[in-house]
Amino acid sequence: MPFKNVIAQKEIKNHLVEMVQHNRLSHALLFLGNEGSGALSLAIAFAQYIVCEKIFPQQPKEQSLFGLEEPQTTNYKPQTDSCGICPSCIKAQQLIHPDIHFSYPVIPKKSGDKPISTDYISEWREFVSQYPYGNSYDWLQFIGAENKQGNITANECNDIIRKLNLKSFESGYKILIMWMPEYLGNEGNKLLKLIEEPPPNTLFILVAENESLILQTILSRTQLVKIPLLDTSNIEQALIERAKIAPEKARQIASISEGNYREAIQLLQHAEEDWQGLLRDWLNAILKTGPTAQVKWIDDVSKLGRERQKQFLRYFNHLLEQAIRLKVMDEHQVNIPDNEKDFAIRLNKIADISQQQAIIEELDKAAYYIERNAHAKMLFHALTIKLYHIVAHKTVAVVN
Repeated sequence: MPFKNVIAQKEIKNHLVEMVQHNRLSHALLFLGNEGSGALSLAIAFAQYIVCEKIFPQQPKEQSLFGLEEPQTTNYKPQTDSCGICPSCIKAQQLIHPDIHFSYPVIPKKSGDKPISTDYISEWREFVSQYPYGNSYDWLQFIGAENKQGNITANECNDIIRKLNLKSFESGYKILIMWMPEYLGNEGNKLLKLIEEPPPNTLFILVAENESLILQTILSRTQLVKIPLLDTSNIEQALIERAKIAPEKARQIASISEGNYREAIQLLQHAEEDWQGLLRDWLNAILKTGPTAQVKWIDDVSKLGRERQKQFLRYFNHLLEQAIRLKVMDEHQVNIPDNEKDFAIRLNKIADISQQQAIIEELDKAAYYIERNAHAKMLFHALTIKLYHIVAHKTVAVVN
């Protein structure tokens, strides 16, 4: 995909182009960005930019992108995006360019298998086409992992070494995009020599969400490109233009998504969910109707599935944030739908700002544990008890 198809991130796009134009590109880049920021899309767009025939019309036999004091620019045309129409761009867009390789977590297809990324290349192309802002959970479910743990294996490392030691086929550059290097264990040390002393015109792009889970030996050999969260206005505009939804609905979803376009798409898919009704039942069970209602509610919410549970907690957080804004700002300055404003006002009757902040912290922790496959019933049971104790000393206000 060209840069223009990546949502916002103008500063990062300009930075990447300038690194190429001024020969300041490292052999190994780390694109570090939270879920839904577009880090993978940026990496694919950057790879397409590098192989675009309008950027480099001929194979650069002596030309390099990597820090020459006197760059060879005879064939160089300073464009800020790939053309999208040359043969190389078309192949890159279809993820079939022979000089752009991909590595990502996979699972064995059957017992005893030693899988590599290439085994799943058809699924990968389909996944990126359908879910360019998807996360590792989406990918592993897409390939039928269910509860299996994905990995980037030692066999995969050997295959990377083999592929990158071959001559380039068309562009003159060889590019490896490794998505989620957090799934690469100690076997990743096999790649150190290749990263330190790569063949000519070879580029590694690691695309990650959590820096602390990447092997330190690999991390120290990369140049960091930090991908910021998307602005709410960027997500709102993308939803209007790409998802073709009404501006008011786009604004509401964008405000809840917290800079995460993947989350915005998930919320859109479940836009008809009655999160307020579910939250109303929970608060009434906590504050009024007692243990029997709590047990029933916990049983119901545990059946929703991990993604919907996270969305529910995120929605509760959103309402709490709106409640805090209503307390510290003039009510007329808080631009939210009437039904949300009414619910936020009721939340202010239940808890003060310090209690609301405590609840937000607990909800964030719960979302974190859900992401890591916590037992849903145990988690929501514990969360119900914590929320009761946070608000217990306040006068109970039933949420109607």
